[in-house]
Amino acid sequence: MIAHLNGHLAATGIDHAVIDVDGVGYLVGASARTLAALGAIGEFVTVHTEMLVSEDSIRLMGFASAEERDWFRLLTGVQGVGAKVALAILSILSPTEVQTAIARADAAMVARANGVGPKLAQRIVNELKDKAGGVAIGGGAGAAIPAGSAANDAVSALLNLGFKPAEASNAVNAASDELGPGATLDALVRLALRKAAK
Repeated sequence: MIAHLNGHLAATGIDHAVIDVDGVGYLVGASARTLAALGAIGEFVTVHTEMLVSEDSIRLMGFASAEERDWFRLLTGVQGVGAKVALAILSILSPTEVQTAIARADAAMVARANGVGPKLAQRIVNELKDKAGGVAIGGGAGAAIPAGSAANDAVSALLNLGFKPAEASNAVNAASDELGPGATLDALVRLALRKAAK
């Protein structure tokens, strides 16, 4: 299993990038957002990956953030959502926007993606509503977690440890309430882990 790639961006296409890792070029499927985030050809990049294995192929999907990869996994867990559809959704919506749409049961927002009809959008919203948590419409702290904040990084850390989005965000919201606005990432993660374990 390949979890991530560190290397130079060798090439990009409409829906993929080639990452050169010590002379080996890894072709990874990617959303438009990830491709935009990678930067210029020749730059050093880190790509979080998901390996898709089927009877006739092994493919790598690449993501600019672990959060985007986590949502890709959740989306492809919904019946009728393949890698192409999941990438289409993540191309037009950031992970936070996907979470907001699902938490608000806003199927129309999800249906804006290429290849996603109203029925499929509704199924995505219905099946993932328990996993989206209430972050966007008020989880434990009653407020959204701002992107790029220590709290957002703490949620990401908990997701990487295997917590569900709802569990991670509720635990971090509770920790944020207790520690106050100036809390460090380290303090938030430690307290959130204690709260999640209860």
